[in-house]
Amino acid sequence: MLVNEYKENENIAYASPGPVQTTVLGKIAKVYLTPFSLSNYKLHQLKCYKSRLEKSSNNAVVCKKTELKKKTCRKILIPQKKATSSKAESMLQKSLDLPTESTKLGQKSSSDEVALSVDMESSDEDTTAGLDDFSGLSPYERKRLKNISENANFFASLQLSESAARLREMIKKRKPPESKRKKPKKKENEIGCRRSMRLLKVDPLGVVSPTTPAQPMLVEDENPLLPPGPLEMIPENQDDNNEPCKGFLQTWAEVSKTSTKKTEKGLSNIKSYKANLNSMVISEDTVHKVTRGSIFSVALHPSEMRTLVAAGAKSGQIGLWDLTQQCREDGAYVFYPHSQPVSCLSFSPANPAHLLSLSYDGTVRCGDFSSAVFEEVYRNERSSLSSFDFLTEDASTLLIGHWDGHMSLVDRRTPGASHEKLTNSSLGKIRTVHVHPVHKQYFITAGLRDIHIYDVRSLNSRRSQPLISLTEHTKSIASAYFSPVTGNRVVTTCADCKLRVFDSSCISSQVPLLTTIRYNTITGRWLTRFRAVWDPKQEDCFIVGSMAHPRRVEVFHETGKSVHSFLGDCLVSVCSINAMHPTRYILAGGNSSGRLHVFMK
Repeated sequence: MLVNEYKENENIAYASPGPVQTTVLGKIAKVYLTPFSLSNYKLHQLKCYKSRLEKSSNNAVVCKKTELKKKTCRKILIPQKKATSSKAESMLQKSLDLPTESTKLGQKSSSDEVALSVDMESSDEDTTAGLDDFSGLSPYERKRLKNISENANFFASLQLSESAARLREMIKKRKPPESKRKKPKKKENEIGCRRSMRLLKVDPLGVVSPTTPAQPMLVEDENPLLPPGPLEMIPENQDDNNEPCKGFLQTWAEVSKTSTKKTEKGLSNIKSYKANLNSMVISEDTVHKVTRGSIFSVALHPSEMRTLVAAGAKSGQIGLWDLTQQCREDGAYVFYPHSQPVSCLSFSPANPAHLLSLSYDGTVRCGDFSSAVFEEVYRNERSSLSSFDFLTEDASTLLIGHWDGHMSLVDRRTPGASHEKLTNSSLGKIRTVHVHPVHKQYFITAGLRDIHIYDVRSLNSRRSQPLISLTEHTKSIASAYFSPVTGNRVVTTCADCKLRVFDSSCISSQVPLLTTIRYNTITGRWLTRFRAVWDPKQEDCFIVGSMAHPRRVEVFHETGKSVHSFLGDCLVSVCSINAMHPTRYILAGGNSSGRLHVFMK
């Protein structure tokens, strides 16, 4: 007898909410083969028996699965199995003998037991896998899932969510403490703050003075105009004794007579010019407060022997300081010929004993040292004046600029109102006017944003058209001046932090821009604006104040190169307005507190 052993595998698939699990069952069946003949049996009988057996076994399996499904609440799909070893065994046995009822029952019970055992094992494994792990996973993953479940159970036992909810309720219910300060109760007899008895109109003894009937307030002008006509040169900083001032004025009247006229000299070498500038120094004796308030204008007397500096202040004062005096107080005198800022000062080129001054109050006066009187040259109460210059060498004719854009030609030789010729410029505002040093018919005006060059011969009362307009400036312009000897250059100061030099050698055609110098010209509200001015002794160099530290006054060449910086321990403030002596190496600078700083060789 031969024995043939084989394995039969059964695959059962479970469809559940969890991962798909496959259970593989193995069973070894032993079959004993004996020779037989099928001639006595009909084939259809075997087929019918086989179908009935399979049907009954399948029904039993489905019933068992349904019961397990109700217990485990999981859906399980059981595919039809192939013939098991028990089925094969029963089939072989039926092929030998006729089927009986007992054998049928035995086959049914065996098949039911096999299916039941398989289902029970799979259901147990599924329940454990749903809670702990899955049989299809690796040991590491099963351990990881087990740890996760244990941790979840541990944190659930702590009841953290309930504690957090209780804390939130406690925080919501709690109200912030009230921090209201209790106001102190006022005492009935408490002494209040002290008040002015004068404002309360109470006598010092405590008696209330009778109230006077209200009267209309009369608004007084802060800067009333001074009366027209000549004013005596009486200093304000001296006592009733006016003898020292008279002697001072008489001395300068005699000095002005003996002062020679400036002789024309050729341009000095730039090296020698630098050497002379380097020899100029400042000391405590050359610094003195002359006026009250900011200095708006500075002028130097052209004397070769003595040094006299004139300064025009914002308050309308004019200060004269003689540096040759041993005592500074004895050499400084302050006069009050104007009621508003004195924006322009100049000694007459024909007679240095005459000091002409222009003010915002609409007046131009001439201080005569010989007669000790400030004569009134021009008066216009309807308009404020800004600047003036001499149209002739003898200083008999003046060109006066108004803040509202008008210009006036004043002839000092003609008395009365007929000496004025009023014209209207093309500018809305005029800050400075300057006449060409050689061609006296040309003059330049600095307006709000533009600079115009006019011809005196073409002026009219309606609207005068300029010959040339310089429109390179982008912000407010402070000044514009011709070079002192030939007038071939023009230097301008603008609020856009640039100093510009133009070529004015050919005014009839154009005035091109030569040099632009980046320079800080923003002085602010409390300082007088910078105005770059030429050195009368040097055609190609100009002077301007500086905001740099340490404080200084700069000298530039027309090419933009720095020539010299005036520094010193005694210069500790910004000198906005500066002037150079026409023949000597003397520089005078005024600051915004009325103090003069003088550099001398």
